[in-house]
Amino acid sequence: MSEPTGAARRRGPFQVGDQVQLTDPKGRHYTFTLEEGKSFHTHKGAFPHDELIGAPEGTVVRTTGNVAYLALRPLLPDYVLSMPRGAAVVYPKDAGQILAMADIFPGARVVEAGVGSGSLSTFLLRAVGDQGMLHSYERRADFADIARQNVERYFGGPHPAWRLTVGDLQDNLSDTDVDRVILDMLAPWECLDAVSKALVPGGILCAYVATTTQLARTVESIREHGTFNEPTAWENLLRTWHVEGLAVRPDHRMVGHTGFLLTARRLADGVEPPMRRRRPAKGAYGEDYTGPGGGSGRS
Repeated sequence: MSEPTGAARRRGPFQVGDQVQLTDPKGRHYTFTLEEGKSFHTHKGAFPHDELIGAPEGTVVRTTGNVAYLALRPLLPDYVLSMPRGAAVVYPKDAGQILAMADIFPGARVVEAGVGSGSLSTFLLRAVGDQGMLHSYERRADFADIARQNVERYFGGPHPAWRLTVGDLQDNLSDTDVDRVILDMLAPWECLDAVSKALVPGGILCAYVATTTQLARTVESIREHGTFNEPTAWENLLRTWHVEGLAVRPDHRMVGHTGFLLTARRLADGVEPPMRRRRPAKGAYGEDYTGPGGGSGRS
């Protein structure tokens, strides 16, 4: 049985073409690709790439300035934060939540809209595996090109489960029997008709939006649409800690708000969502509220 795509690049001695992440004594990272005959240069000196080719991960190399660097392959979270960007990337803390809360499983058929720089695409491809399917839609051709290069650089070539289409999801989506749909875009509510037709009963819609107004309109549009259960919305904050002897405290900097996430599940055809038992708070909907789709307001 052959190894999954990209697995051979994740273990064993360093090889030509591998990504290497160097960590200096201050904890700063430097990422480069191994090439025969080349040298890595810093203001603290240089060392030849050949010194790492054939060496095991966890090797320490020294520059001509006698500065030690720890050499490891970058983890996927490291890779997506250091790769070239066209658009902002989905941070690892949010990608991890999407994989877990959207229940991305090996062999899943997934549709993604809003590829950006390919960060989430790489996470999704590694989760669905070679036997799954990821069909990504990106409106901008320049972003799609950057994403393709980043994904193929990580896996060492094209991934057999990936298809990338340049265009709008709502105009081009032809996939059926889709297990999961991930929307990372400005107006996910515009895609609900197309997404509803593509998803299998029980399938999951997951949306990633940046602002509270986008979150509110997406949730209300899902409720109005009538083919999904009650959506769940949240955000994910990540705070690292400084641990040095008895000095144990939160770090002064943290990755705070990056975006909001929400999920909803596709109902069976012809089924109406159960009535919400929890009434909205008084004043949650103004008297002039007409709904995201222009329908009647709520009492």
